[in-house]
Amino acid sequence: MSGHVVAPPNIDTQTKSASPAPRRSVKRKRRKKPTWLVVLMFGSSVVMFGLVVWVVAESGSEVSSPTTGSATAEKASPVAAVERDRRDRRLREDALVRPDVPASHSGQSLALDLPDTMHDLETFDTEWTDRPFESESPVHAHNSIDDLVFRNLIERGIEPAKLCSDETFLRRVYIDLLGTLPTVDETTRFLDDRDERKRAKLIDAVLQRDEYVDYITMKWCDILRVKAEFPINLWPNAAQAYHHWIHESVKTNRRYDEFAFELLTASGSNFRTPQVNFYRAMQSKEPIAIAQTVALTFLCERAEKWPTERLEGMSGFFSKVGYKPTGEWKEEIVFYDARRGETASPNDPVAAVYPNGVKAIIPAGEDPRRVFASWLVHEKNPWFARAIANRVWFWLLGRGIVDPPDDVGPENPASNLELLNHLADDLIAADFDLKHLFREILNSSTYQLSCIPATEDPDAGVHFAHYHPRRLDAEVLIDAICQITGTTEVYMSIIPEPFTFLPDHQRAIALPDGSITSSFLETFGRPARDTGMELERNNRLTAGQALHLLNSNHIRDKLKQGPGIKELLRQAINSTQTAEILYLAILSRRPTETERMTAEELCRSHEGTRDLAWALVNTDEFLFRH
Repeated sequence: MSGHVVAPPNIDTQTKSASPAPRRSVKRKRRKKPTWLVVLMFGSSVVMFGLVVWVVAESGSEVSSPTTGSATAEKASPVAAVERDRRDRRLREDALVRPDVPASHSGQSLALDLPDTMHDLETFDTEWTDRPFESESPVHAHNSIDDLVFRNLIERGIEPAKLCSDETFLRRVYIDLLGTLPTVDETTRFLDDRDERKRAKLIDAVLQRDEYVDYITMKWCDILRVKAEFPINLWPNAAQAYHHWIHESVKTNRRYDEFAFELLTASGSNFRTPQVNFYRAMQSKEPIAIAQTVALTFLCERAEKWPTERLEGMSGFFSKVGYKPTGEWKEEIVFYDARRGETASPNDPVAAVYPNGVKAIIPAGEDPRRVFASWLVHEKNPWFARAIANRVWFWLLGRGIVDPPDDVGPENPASNLELLNHLADDLIAADFDLKHLFREILNSSTYQLSCIPATEDPDAGVHFAHYHPRRLDAEVLIDAICQITGTTEVYMSIIPEPFTFLPDHQRAIALPDGSITSSFLETFGRPARDTGMELERNNRLTAGQALHLLNSNHIRDKLKQGPGIKELLRQAINSTQTAEILYLAILSRRPTETERMTAEELCRSHEGTRDLAWALVNTDEFLFRH
């Protein structure tokens, strides 16, 4: 890295200002269902009817609204849609800790908490007292992250939540790092392990898994807009080459500064030099648009909010990006074009201004992108390391220190600036090793706090006094359902084979191209990859999603026909073991004693086991990371 990074001029190092039950044969005698299941199914029907009425009412109110025109215009803009989701997210987080929001659960202990109000569709209910979400171990500062977080909480008079239980920690780490549920065997081994360092050992092991590479690659592909053809300018084989380069970068744990430098300075064929697709994936090739994308991707700043002269100054670094076709279909060369731009002669120097306001004069013949990239990734640049530190914190904690993470700026200050600066400094000291950053955050007591708040203070979540529950990503959710049921999912693309051929048992988190999708992924908020913003992904649980999980043939057939449930039955020698295995497979924990008594009766038959699996899949304990 030292060979191509030069010391940037006049970086201000002092300024540090900173998300129906399965049918049975007619000839067979029907087994009487337990009373609780009859009540559940009747209640579910009422819920579905209520949801349909709510959807119709919402649609009707939108049509009759006098602001329909402006609302329609807002929906047409991807950025406006993300802003709308941001507002909704704020409201949902407020509702999570507000004392005036009534708990919707009746206290039943089988985790059968199907949504009966729209509040349940918005948030994860924490009004549980009989489930193993909390640990009895005392909360103490484990590292410097905890020192900074807990000191801030003490100063504000906010009590932190308890530590999460081993069951919760295991599931949380698997979902947050692997996008995958732990298997029954993995869960059993971890829960039965008496090693006091088992959490730290689990973190080290998970960071070496192939699923970690797949899931973190998926996150980067959202940010870097890896999607074929429409409305982004990537041909399928270029998109898959781009995905492969990102995947290899994560797999080899490429230094983050090198990762960014290579993306910014790449030249060559979009097929043979995959990094150049960073420029091909943008919706505009104009220098202003490139500058906005670069600022959003690597500084997490919304450059359209900047003063005009600041944005125009930064765009000077990208005024010489050229594009030219070749004789191969859809191949294009991205290169440094000395003749491009507004200078009178290619021998004239290029004028550009760094985002910190310092003017840069690029000598003739030198690619301005390299000058900017050297400034950006330099260790004395306070903004670069803080932006990625805040992004990773958002990935793991569910909320950024600057939140939302896509809108860093003076009007959106950090909730704990000292913490953000510490994370950035620690990352720089570790040579921009992102695995090191993951490991430090995951080992902190802050990350391992329960999702159940210890206080009704509305600022508790802002200052990370508890873990932020949120609905599973669409890809993670369908992979989990397929894992439980032993089934596969069918994906589709507007691009025909051979470009989009997918093997059997393709996991959604490993899809190489955002244009390859399914109706489930579309329904559950997978991002279109149009904006490169974190909040383009919509993890809000909607009425349509609840109806799909409750009553669709898609989910019913997976539970009824998939070999997964049958395999669980083969592993068990009695209904007691079946109930325990089912809970371990779906909720990554053993049932409580109350749950066990009810579940054992149901698990005496194949049909009852499927009924229980259907009920558990529809709990918010399954649908949310917590």
